[in-house]
Amino acid sequence: SLYVFYYTVFLSLSLSLSLSLSLLPRVRSIMAEPDYMDGDCDELIKPKKLINPVKTSRNHQDLHRELLMNQKRGLAPQNKPELQKVMEKRKRDQVLKAQKEEQEAHKKQSDLEIELMKRQQKLEQLELEQQKNEEEQENTPEFVKMKSNLRRTKQEVDEQERTT
Repeated sequence: SLYVFYYTVFLSLSLSLSLSLSLLPRVRSIMAEPDYMDGDCDELIKPKKLINPVKTSRNHQDLHRELLMNQKRGLAPQNKPELQKVMEKRKRDQVLKAQKEEQEAHKKQSDLEIELMKRQQKLEQLELEQQKNEEEQENTPEFVKMKSNLRRTKQEVDEQERTT
């Protein structure tokens, strides 16, 4: 029953195609037509178109009909050629490998970069400590500040007396 449907669809398509071709005006080609096309010479042997055994086989016709129907429905064949699959896989692998190399390059740091990072961290810690000390000094009462200033000046005076 499926083959009958395909056959009727095929017949209707071929009839509509032949009608549309017969209605179109014939366009002459640039190439010269041979003399035997006129039909004047009956004694000449006219060449016949060779029959392609592959196209006339029933399996090929059925496959071709099925592919045409799938194309009209929008269904593409899912099986890709093996070469195309291999090439896509290789390309995907190359992209992944390049991404991994970029990530490793970012992770990998030279000795100089490591040393610079350590120094930068030390400087940041010192700045944080200074800020904490300044905040503590701002929050301390004024008499405590004066007492520490007096101690410092006394120590400086004592050191000067010892050196002289």
